[in-house]
Amino acid sequence: MDFHSGAELLAVCRENRVSIAEAMQQREEFLSELPRGRIRGEMKKNLAVMREGVALGLRGDVRSLSGLSGGDAKRLYDYGGNAPLLGADAAQAAAAAMAVVEVNASMGRIVAAPTAGASGILPGVLAGLADRRGWGEDALLDALFTAGAIGMLIANNATIAGADGGCQAETGTGASMTAAALVELMGGTPQMALDAAAIALKNVMGLVCDPVAGLVECPCIKRNAIGAVNALLCADLALAGVTSHIPFDETVEAMRAVGAVMRPELRETALGGLAATPTGRAIAERVRETNRIQSESQA
Repeated sequence: MDFHSGAELLAVCRENRVSIAEAMQQREEFLSELPRGRIRGEMKKNLAVMREGVALGLRGDVRSLSGLSGGDAKRLYDYGGNAPLLGADAAQAAAAAMAVVEVNASMGRIVAAPTAGASGILPGVLAGLADRRGWGEDALLDALFTAGAIGMLIANNATIAGADGGCQAETGTGASMTAAALVELMGGTPQMALDAAAIALKNVMGLVCDPVAGLVECPCIKRNAIGAVNALLCADLALAGVTSHIPFDETVEAMRAVGAVMRPELRETALGGLAATPTGRAIAERVRETNRIQSESQA
């Protein structure tokens, strides 16, 4: 039981009449030779950390050492009770996504899903909406295995690193993983899940990685928020019967090719994009000065 592409995954699901979540768990059992209970137990630990990250970030009192982030997730969460334009679910998911990345920026514990810079999208949507949607623990664990299958395929056939492929490879993959997980949570087919994953990735094709001051804070945290909304929209599109004209595997290959031709300044070097704006440079200088003062005080 193994698969190396979306097409192979769909074939496994069809031949065995199983979901992506079940196919991924059977793959893990086959490759690791561990029992199902042990594998789900490890994923349960990930889910617990995700929930902790959402809860901690939404308290609103976590702050990064740079001063660039902290409190915005709570602001959006509170605003979500005032009939937001996004709708309550989308606003809460976006707030929860921001919460996790704020925890990451404050040196807290997160699950890299698929990376630290894109760690908020999957837990923000799943753990952030679980109570509102009535998703139980078993359903969430299955959703994480679905997400894991999509993330594994993108990582193996393209990249999930901003330094290699820009932010499309990080928050794009996070949204793709989450969209597929949502589709299966809502009873959609494996084909629908892969359509949702492809559309989510297409929506941010070419997105650069341009962290201000080289920190995973600006614009990363807000991109996790839009990644959460991207995932929700793409899941709804697929569940409504909208398909991706470009198959999942071809979309992944296109993302890889786009990342390969990006200039180095646009791949996590903090030398281009927003990081190179006058304000971005000023923030970087301020952060460097703050770090210098802290180093001298500790010496």
